[in-house]
Amino acid sequence: MDTIELLNQHRSQRTFSAKPINNELLSQLITTAQHAASSIFLQAYSFISITDPVLRQQIAAVTTMPFVQQNGHLLIVVADQHRNATLAQQQGLDPQLLSAADRFLASVEDATLATQNLVTAAESRGLGTVFLGSALNDAAKVIELLHLPKLTMPLFGLLIGYPDGENELKPRLPEAAVHFTNGYQEPTTYTAALTDYQQTLQQYYQARSHNARHADFDQVIRGALTSKHPRRELLTILHQQGFLNE
Repeated sequence: MDTIELLNQHRSQRTFSAKPINNELLSQLITTAQHAASSIFLQAYSFISITDPVLRQQIAAVTTMPFVQQNGHLLIVVADQHRNATLAQQQGLDPQLLSAADRFLASVEDATLATQNLVTAAESRGLGTVFLGSALNDAAKVIELLHLPKLTMPLFGLLIGYPDGENELKPRLPEAAVHFTNGYQEPTTYTAALTDYQQTLQQYYQARSHNARHADFDQVIRGALTSKHPRRELLTILHQQGFLNE
């Protein structure tokens, strides 16, 4: 498949067959992830494969998503400046700057870019994927379960596997809402495009084969503001992990 077409066909996959991903393919995916762009080449991220059934069940409980403890290969993606801090200390250098806001953001960027590379590679091999932001429902618990040291932070989970069925393609915001020229544009300048999108998204939610419902983008925003897991403790946890303590 053409790369642009492959990317345009991305959809989250939450149900997988029992067929496992073999170690060779998993290694290829990780290697491809590593070829993503990296801020000043610090490569400040790590992937943790969850293969222990008990540990996986505990992480699934954090996400509150039952499918997480079923089929597919589970990865936890970690922003990781600990490795670089350790190597700096071995050279007699002060690693304090690695805890600063810009280096934390760089580690998040590195991890996200690498994971998107992995997702694209996986989908090119016929696999399905789903990001699990819900791994942050209890970040402190995930840190404890994975024995994460200072200057690391779990960012999200990723579930990869062979799809069991296919979901409909979810329509995205119109280009007018996300692509501006020479400055930011307020939503009031593209109201007509948003109105059309609301109708398109309503039709998608009503017609989809799984969990059909009446919803639109306003409801998506409302759901984000009334989440059962507001994760207000994340800044405190970041401080505890050694980040943003400038």
